[in-house]
Amino acid sequence: MVALAALLGSTAMSPVLVSPAAAQMPNAGPPAVGFIVASKMPITQTQQFIGRVEAINRVNIVARVTAQLEETPFTEGREVKKGEVLFRLEQPPYQAAVDVNKALIAQYEAQLRNAKLTTERAQALLKTPAGQQSTVDTAIASQQALEAQILGANAQLRTSQINLDYTTITSPIDGKIGRYAVTTGNIVGPTSGTLATIVSQDPMYVTFPVPSPQFLEMSKYYGSRGGFAAVRIKLKLPDGSTYEQDGKLNYVDPSIANGTDTVTLRGEIANPTVSGATPGEINRRPLIDGEFVTVLLEGVEPIQVLGIPRGAVLTDQQGSYVYVIGQDNAVEQRRVQLGQTTPATAMVSAGLNEGEKVIVDGIQKVRPGIKVAPSPIPASNNGAAK
Repeated sequence: MVALAALLGSTAMSPVLVSPAAAQMPNAGPPAVGFIVASKMPITQTQQFIGRVEAINRVNIVARVTAQLEETPFTEGREVKKGEVLFRLEQPPYQAAVDVNKALIAQYEAQLRNAKLTTERAQALLKTPAGQQSTVDTAIASQQALEAQILGANAQLRTSQINLDYTTITSPIDGKIGRYAVTTGNIVGPTSGTLATIVSQDPMYVTFPVPSPQFLEMSKYYGSRGGFAAVRIKLKLPDGSTYEQDGKLNYVDPSIANGTDTVTLRGEIANPTVSGATPGEINRRPLIDGEFVTVLLEGVEPIQVLGIPRGAVLTDQQGSYVYVIGQDNAVEQRRVQLGQTTPATAMVSAGLNEGEKVIVDGIQKVRPGIKVAPSPIPASNNGAAK
């Protein structure tokens, strides 16, 4: 018994040897990740193009008669109304031509009255032995000649009056007028070129080229949904702001441009005066003829598209992909094709199915094949990956 006690005491006092494997920490378990369920959501289908604003009407003002330019009563760069006086030319020579033709008509009318009396006398004398038919015929011919001269003189009067009216040049349209190309004192005429140019302001055209393959896709999609009526136009201005007015398509070029393989589309959009602008301000409207803008071609009716948070999409040299939770909570990599994308949401056109669990939280901790501990992410918190 003493020997056994001594042996047990010796064993209790000796150190215990532990293997390195046994010294390791216990397994921490699969990494925790958050996921969302891929689902369809309504979006407004949008295509983006570079376009240019164009005035619907552009009129070059040219003198229609030759005369000295005496007045330019308009203000350069301001809006003018239809019928507003723009230029006044020297009038006296044309007024004199009107007066001459009026006097000529008065002369012919006096001669005609006398010719009628002569004809009446000749016809009365013909009833007597002294009358001759030749005298009557001559009187009638003279009367008819004077009537023809009066017709010609009236035509000359109308022409001279038109030329006189042309010395006052008015605006044929409402619009904004540019600078005048000729100053007062110069002789102007039909061959002297443009005096000024007026461009209409409201509404405006927006033209933009669309690559022919994309145009064909759009034609197929919108053709069965109402054509032009199925889309609307929105604009982004050069400063990045969104233009508040919506436009509509009204023209598609019938030919594809050889050099660019594009089809030109045109829309019409309102260009009202800026709120609070006064009639004297130079820039009273947001859109300017010739300005480059970003054209957003939007579908009127929203479409249902598979959408996921933009932050869940990763990219490498092969393209875009996401991580999904597969069978037994194993991570799978899915190559996806993206459609329209916003800063918050990516629309997936291929590679992902509705109802699949897409990892949005803890992406940096996963790789294909490992198992994870998933938990759903509330909709309000799934906008970015972590």
